Amino acid sequence: MKLRHLFAIIGLSCAVSAQAGVLKELRIGTDATYEPFEYKAPDGKLVGFEIDLANALCAEMQRKCVFVESPWDAIVPSLMAKKFDMILSGMTVTDERRKKVSFSDKITDIPYRVIVKRGSGVDGSPGSMKGKKVGVLKGSTEADFAEKYYAKAGATVQRYESTQDSYLDIASGRLDAIVGNLVEMKMGFLTKPEGKPFEFAPYEMKDQVILGYGTGAAMRQNDVKLKTEFNTALKAIHANGTYKKIADKYFDFDVYGK
Repeated sequence: MKLRHLFAIIGLSCAVSAQAGVLKELRIGTDATYEPFEYKAPDGKLVGFEIDLANALCAEMQRKCVFVESPWDAIVPSLMAKKFDMILSGMTVTDERRKKVSFSDKITDIPYRVIVKRGSGVDGSPGSMKGKKVGVLKGSTEADFAEKYYAKAGATVQRYESTQDSYLDIASGRLDAIVGNLVEMKMGFLTKPEGKPFEFAPYEMKDQVILGYGTGAAMRQNDVKLKTEFNTALKAIHANGTYKKIADKYFDFDVYGK
């Protein structure tokens, strides 16, 4: 009996040790069409600033990152349906979105801009957009901005499932302008051969109610413990220099802001 009892204790101890060695998964929703934040390498691997950042945060939280791809316009409904635990995909924090989800502390703060063809005479202002076709990402803050300012000025707002689709259309002449994140449009389009004939318009988009307060990770509102855990990890990687190291790999300026 004593020997059996000893074997039972050893077996239980081994099971506990094995369980302790398995990291708890953190399922992260991402739209991998947003270079350099999250996109696919030629071999199909997910790469980018927020992919690296997520892995660093998971290491800090002693979690295992599992990325779940989702189209942008379905990403919040998928979070609500518990297909993943959070969204870490360049999501802008807005008052409207706060009605549905809870946001982490700030991750980045990057302005929005307008891309036009060089020499087109379109300066990006609402008045210059009358009769023009403007491309936006479906379900994005820039789509809301374009609807409020450009559509009312007489522009046609075309919504796209991915930013790459809008790049194809402006390069082929089916769009007159694209509205989006400055960094993503610069690195995802303007620096590419097909983006050479285009430039940022001088117009500066300003409407904080629509364009928000930087980006954050989005979670379900009742996931208070996860939010606290995530924010603690975010503070830690800022303090130990990991955030800056990752940011410097992708950007030559401060993406965090003030």
